[in-house]
Amino acid sequence: METSFLQETILIYRSFISIFVLMETAKEVLEERETVQGHELCTGNAEEKQRAVSDAMDILSGKWKIRLLGTLRFRGKMRFMDLLREVNGIAAKMLSKELQDLEANKLVSRTVLNTKPITVEYEITEYGKSLDKIILAIVHWGTEHRKTIMGERSNNKE
Repeated sequence: METSFLQETILIYRSFISIFVLMETAKEVLEERETVQGHELCTGNAEEKQRAVSDAMDILSGKWKIRLLGTLRFRGKMRFMDLLREVNGIAAKMLSKELQDLEANKLVSRTVLNTKPITVEYEITEYGKSLDKIILAIVHWGTEHRKTIMGERSNNKE
């Protein structure tokens, strides 16, 4: 019982980290644009900008989407069962739903192969690759965070 609570807590924590990193990356992109294009954040329709942030968060938030996009980006084309094995903890039904959402948003393409039994491959699209900067920012932050936490833990043991 305690282990399942801990696992659930870790998954929720990871989800919050993903959202935080997405927001930080979006902030950096906007800051870059502001430098290049003047005060873009201060001009224009604030409601449209808020809607754009909301749209991005609707598409990318949750436990699995960023992990799936990262897996497909780093590993390349993958079959459904390979993705199921690679993304630890995801259920087949959830994987199917998340892949459908990503495909509907043109971030992932689905190819049905004429084999027996039928095989389906998934691949990140060119449009999906536009998220590379965000995914790499998450990788960088996660790597640094792990070092920080592991460093603190080893110092506490001494």
